[in-house]
Amino acid sequence: MKKRTYKILVTSILASLLLLPSLEAAPKPNIIVIYADDMGIGDVSHANGLAPTPHIDRMAKEGMRFTDAHSASAVCTPSRYSILTGRYSWRTRLTQHVFNNPDYAPLIEPNEPTVGQFLQDQGYYTGCVGKWHLGIKWQYQEDFKVSKGRELKQGWDIDFSKPALITPTSHGFDTFWGIAASLDMSPYVYIENETAVVTELGINKGGRRGPKDKAFKKNECLMEFAKKSVAFIDERAKEDKPFFLYLPLTSPHSPVVPSEAWLGKSGLSKYGDFLMETDWVVGQVLGALDKNNIAKNTIVIFSTDNGCSPSARIPDLVSKGHKPNGELRGHKADAYEGGHRVPFIVRWPALVKPDTVSARLTCQTDLISTFAEILNVKLSENSGVDSVSFLPSLKDPSDTQRTAIVNHSINGSFAIREGDWKLILCKGSGGWSAPKPGDSPVDAPSVQLFNLADDLAEAKNLQAEQPERVKALTELLKSYVDQGRSTPGPVQKNATEVSIYALPNKR
Repeated sequence: MKKRTYKILVTSILASLLLLPSLEAAPKPNIIVIYADDMGIGDVSHANGLAPTPHIDRMAKEGMRFTDAHSASAVCTPSRYSILTGRYSWRTRLTQHVFNNPDYAPLIEPNEPTVGQFLQDQGYYTGCVGKWHLGIKWQYQEDFKVSKGRELKQGWDIDFSKPALITPTSHGFDTFWGIAASLDMSPYVYIENETAVVTELGINKGGRRGPKDKAFKKNECLMEFAKKSVAFIDERAKEDKPFFLYLPLTSPHSPVVPSEAWLGKSGLSKYGDFLMETDWVVGQVLGALDKNNIAKNTIVIFSTDNGCSPSARIPDLVSKGHKPNGELRGHKADAYEGGHRVPFIVRWPALVKPDTVSARLTCQTDLISTFAEILNVKLSENSGVDSVSFLPSLKDPSDTQRTAIVNHSINGSFAIREGDWKLILCKGSGGWSAPKPGDSPVDAPSVQLFNLADDLAEAKNLQAEQPERVKALTELLKSYVDQGRSTPGPVQKNATEVSIYALPNKR
């Protein structure tokens, strides 16, 4: 070999070796999902909300807003199931309503894939802080006797001295600190991993009856969740292992109970105060990331489980100029846009350009596929069956490749969206706004078709003018049901028979 050729070859090899570090995979990002409860798209101040939300606004300024993002359902339990599994909740036994009884069996099946389990398998340390609302499998008192004020289906028969058999730690979370369901659902106790934190039991006053730990104060929950979340971040920041924190909040869901420090701060109402305290929790999380110098490679996602609830006294808020669900029709529980189009913000300084906006049609089921693509891992055939990665949109906001999603109302009514077109398979809202189920005129069309590009307020039903469109969307929905998935892959089984028209609930 000639000396010149040899020298060139050696130089090339050395140069390649020097480049090796830059070719190594980037460190796995930490992931935090903050999930507010009953908070509408117009409740944030960057979307004209009157209660200041500076920390959520900061996320939008430093990240990407998705303006056409949706919870899978218009109510709590099914939305929480879907965001954690990447699967529509109507494929489960819960075809209507929510869990409101502490005796309901957990909705997530044993060994069912979840975001937490997936990330655990990829080497993440995972934690859940906040409201679970997917069922806790308690142990019960063998000698329990019903008495006045201590009836069944309220939690009085739970044996709090024994660890629960199934909690979030059974579904992919290394740690859990939080409560079983909403602040208006028993039992009113904190749970640490599998153990109820009980000092002395009393009776809940206001809202649903049931046992309440005397040390448990509803208006202090957000402060507890913030404290536990910051402690989790502080601890995990010391380790090399990436972490995932799922932070489902109890606010601004009823009861509207801002802490004393926030009472009167909004000048709007207690609901406005509660919004501000919710935003404060977001600020505590962002502050912990800044303090530990780990913000750059931490993905923070903020969203909500459905639109604003009537319990917020929406007409009063609107009269003051605050529109919780923006210009959308309907609210929590509805198949209309106000039921499920929600705030959705992603901040990831290592990749996402600041102050960007995506019009991508997005569903909260999309998280698990997005995380899988970020980590370059293929999901199992039965995982994320209704999940489509939005990583391309994070890289390029103009990439809006998702074409269709399905939404569900509280009474089990379906809506399917493809492009600008939305088909609702019931006469009215399917929920709590007018016309409620059963209140529509007898001769009202059985389906509703809207072009959201021209009619975001869903005011003009085009079903009579577009019969082929109705047929095509109906057939698309049927195919999603029959295939057990709405993404490419092997056919999967639904847990129960699914009709695209509302069925009696099975819980």
